[in-house]
Formats: sequence, C-alpha cells, structure tokens
Amino acid sequence: MTYIAYLDEFGHIGPYISKKHPKHNDSPVFGLAGIVLPVDEVRGFTTWFFKRKCELLDFEINRANKHRAEWEKKGSSLYTVKNVEQYPELRKATNRMFNNILALRGFVFYVGIKKTAPPDKHNPNKLYRSILSEAIKRLNDFCTDCSPQSNFILALDEHNQRSALVTQASRDMFGGSDPRRSLIEPPFQLESHRYQTMQAADWIAGLIGRISAYEVDPDSFGDNRIFKRYFEDRLRRSQRRSGIRSHKI
Repeated sequence: MTYIAYLDEFGHIGPYISKKHPKHNDSPVFGLAGIVLPVDEVRGFTTWFFKRKCELLDFEINRANKHRAEWEKKGSSLYTVKNVEQYPELRKATNRMFNNILALRGFVFYVGIKKTAPPDKHNPNKLYRSILSEAIKRLNDFCTDCSPQSNFILALDEHNQRSALVTQASRDMFGGSDPRRSLIEPPFQLESHRYQTMQAADWIAGLIGRISAYEVDPDSFGDNRIFKRYFEDRLRRSQRRSGIRSHKI
C-alpha cells in the first residue's frame, strides 16, 4: 500500500510566553497536521471534499472572483468559536470529513510540541525541522507496522525554508542507523489553493491548533473547549500515531 500524507502547520512557529504577553502570545504549540490517504483513494477524496466545501461555503465562494477549484478557506479562519457555535452545518461537515477519511482507509495525523524555550533560545527553523523529522519517523513506523511493502509520499504546504526541509528529509531517509525506508522521496511542496487535499489538511490543522492550545493551556484558551466538545471523539477515532509532546522532540 502506498499512502500520501498531506500536512500543514498548526499553532505558531514563534516563541510563546503567555496569552497576556504583549508580543509572544499567539499559541503555546506548534506542529504539523493533516490527512493520510491510500494513493488510489486520493481522487475520490478530492472530489468529495470539493463538493462539501462548495456546499458549506457557497455564499463566500460566490462573492469571490475566483474559480471554485482555486478558492480556499483557511482552517484558522473557519474554525473559530463563533463559527462552531453558530453553524451546525460546519460541525456536521467536519465530522463527515473524519468519517469519510476512515471510510477511504485513511487517517488523520498530527504531531506537535508544547513550546517552552524562552524567546532568546527559540529557533523557529530548527523547531520546524524537528517536527518534520518526528512526523517522518511516525509515518515510517506506521508503514513498517502495516507491511514491508507499505510506503508513503509526503506533501507539505509551501514554506520559505524549502531547501533546509528537503535536506532534512533526505538525511532522515538515508542517514544514520535507522533510515526511514518507507518514505519514497523527500517532501513535495504544494500551493494549497490548487489542491483540495492540502486545503483539507489545512482545515484539520486549524482544528488541531485550537484543540491542542486548550489542552496545554486551558486557563488561557478556555474558549477553545468547544472544539473538544464537538470534535474530540471523532478525531480520536480517526487519528493514528498522533500527539502533542510536552518536551523537546
């Protein structure tokens, strides 16, 4: 079985001190999240997601001066407390997406970390590379456990550190005593507005970012409890080898 993993960022790459800090107050977590699908199910999911997106956000799409296939709604803008409270259609569509991913023999995947380094010690690029390496390790382990013939392709949203990320992935594939043999090639980078799969990954990343912020700092992100209430059960059933670490990866 060959899988394609579509991953996008969640949380915030910069340092975090507290919600009340005048500068470093965005999110206490950072990671990668998205969907993993068997390669022969990708087209079917793409069509399904495109139709559901157009149904759910028809009003916004009609106002935009773009073809529907290129219009996107970022997960961070879609999954707000107000939207989840006011629109049951959003809650229903999200849970249907989780169900559909499972029906297609895919799964939700995420890996992240609670940020604890002080601003003067925080290295955003190193953090991203560490998260990417951990994601590759977990996906490699998943494929190895499935069967010796299972492997995966990794697709990421565009990033300005593309060269460093590809280099890191190549080292993971071939370096050391434990190479990631299930990764077919270093990651591809995709323009999210052209790929429905990457848009779906961005939606899931937006949701994971809300839930994980609440889990690691519930006092500051108490409003985000609504995301756990409506989506935690489906998310738990649909995820594989995922989690937020509280120590350095």
